[in-house]
Amino acid sequence: MSDPLHPEARTRINPKAKAAFSFQDYTGKPLIDGVQIVELKRFNDDGGSITELGRFAAGMHGQLPGFECKQINYSEMEPDAVKAFHMHHRQTDVWYVPPCDKLLLVLHDCRLASPTEGHTLRLVLGDSKDRMVRIPPGVAHGARNIGRRTGRIIYMVDVLFSPKPGESDEGRLPWDYLGSEIWDLVKG
Repeated sequence: MSDPLHPEARTRINPKAKAAFSFQDYTGKPLIDGVQIVELKRFNDDGGSITELGRFAAGMHGQLPGFECKQINYSEMEPDAVKAFHMHHRQTDVWYVPPCDKLLLVLHDCRLASPTEGHTLRLVLGDSKDRMVRIPPGVAHGARNIGRRTGRIIYMVDVLFSPKPGESDEGRLPWDYLGSEIWDLVKG
């Protein structure tokens, strides 16, 4: 048989391995409604690199329709730290993790009557990729630093932060709201 997909052309495996065998799904997970992933272009030369995070006209981000940037923040996470879950009622977050870092971002749609209500999405940010993730209000989010060094997040928001009770738009859910295993690395 010259056709490698023909059943008779496949290597036979023992019953124990055959019972445990499965194919990995490489198709990707469906997005949560309103979550947007923007692949960014990185420019390299002999002396280094640059990644453009956005072009703004009157505060409006050119690659994120309807997003007006009001504040840009920088955050650091120690290796293996988990910062979760928080959520906003009005604020949209746009996260960027530098390609030399590696963070697991977990998103969970808490919006009542959303087309994706109750859906969870796990994404690895950084890890040699340049991309941003838009996180709409009502989508709980948090991160685990799965890299070996301090992880960094640069994020833009469309609501100014206020630490004052009654003015703050940020609320919290327990870090294990979806079960502690949500932060485990997938093995296999």
